[in-house]
Amino acid sequence: MIFIRAILWVVVLGLNIQNSFAELNIEITQGTESATPLAIVPFGSDSAPVNVSGVVNADLERSGYFKMMDERAMSNQPSTASAINFKEWQGLGQNYMVIGQVVSAGPGQYNVQFQLFDVYKSGQILGYKMSSSGADLRKTAHYISDLIFEKLTGKKGVFGGRIAYVTTNSQRVHQVQIADADGYNPLTVASSIEPLMSPAWSPDGKKLAYVSFERKTAAIYIQTLASGERVKVAEFPGINGAPAWSPDGTRLALTLSKDGSPDIYVLNLSSRALTKLSKSMAIDTEPSWSPDGSSIVFTSNRGGNPQIYVVSSQGGQEKRLTFSGGYNASASFSADGRSLVMVQGSGNNYRIAVMDMGTHAVNVLTSGPSDESPSFAPNGSMILYAAKKGSVGFLSAVSLDGKMQQKIVFNSGEVREPSWAP
Repeated sequence: MIFIRAILWVVVLGLNIQNSFAELNIEITQGTESATPLAIVPFGSDSAPVNVSGVVNADLERSGYFKMMDERAMSNQPSTASAINFKEWQGLGQNYMVIGQVVSAGPGQYNVQFQLFDVYKSGQILGYKMSSSGADLRKTAHYISDLIFEKLTGKKGVFGGRIAYVTTNSQRVHQVQIADADGYNPLTVASSIEPLMSPAWSPDGKKLAYVSFERKTAAIYIQTLASGERVKVAEFPGINGAPAWSPDGTRLALTLSKDGSPDIYVLNLSSRALTKLSKSMAIDTEPSWSPDGSSIVFTSNRGGNPQIYVVSSQGGQEKRLTFSGGYNASASFSADGRSLVMVQGSGNNYRIAVMDMGTHAVNVLTSGPSDESPSFAPNGSMILYAAKKGSVGFLSAVSLDGKMQQKIVFNSGEVREPSWAP
């Protein structure tokens, strides 16, 4: 059961996940019918080490908001505004088009520029020039994608963001890794022959909290990403699990069983003072903060089956939130607090669902059967989660309305417990 795995994760000892990102496949499994036609014309380039326009095209296609034009259908590929024949592109059915150039500016340095045009108005609506090192060209491409996405949708882009996740290689070495939002440029943050789990980003994106069994018992560590320095903040008898940062970064909510049954606690990171929030003989776990820090949602089986409950972050009466479905777990809020994502189970089928916090209506977004660990994108438009089909584990993403779905498959292995950086 996913709920039990969230507490102990004994199951990770049996996984055989290889740490390889050489073969990565991003597949759009479902897109929106109203996707806007958009052409990313291959950028003019003098042998740049990264295909910047290709990365931009892949980013925007993955969003599901755009119907990208196949490069082979382009009758010409202008790289300057004066070379664009707008009537021709109108005839090709394109609403918008992007052109650009990547030009060498010295050893390892490049000048990148792009322009976004409204094809039917025959005019530029966005344009930027920027400098980049060769090593940062993918990051620059993601930044361009974010700018275009926001201009055309009015929503912040998330292509330049990062994700954290857990892997285990064929030698049973467990790793916490971070990578670009599309799975590229992975970096190992922590490695151990014993299980690692539950990576959680600090609100400023500079630190990760995670659980480690490296000393044979569970402990929670906080690691600074820039320096690699880490501090152990919890190693009480029994379970130490499911760390979750408060919105101001001063506290961690966590699951401890030091007093008997697993309960929700809040740890003040300055004073190390603990406040116990939940009080039951049941299993209480998977805490997550509301965006304003006033309350914490968590999973509890006190009613017989796992359901979502909420309690004030200062302590008080616990209140049940979910009544639809016999199994609800792993909940977390969108950044605006209007939605709550969770895993909803029926029999052996576990799917990602979203509750509207105003109406408490629940919308199931995925088909399962083994979907877990949902994490909202910072802009609230996408949900990242771990999935499994047969013996293949991968990351998936689904839009908040369920109309767009994609999966990121690491062909040489599996990933789990994804967490989107703020």
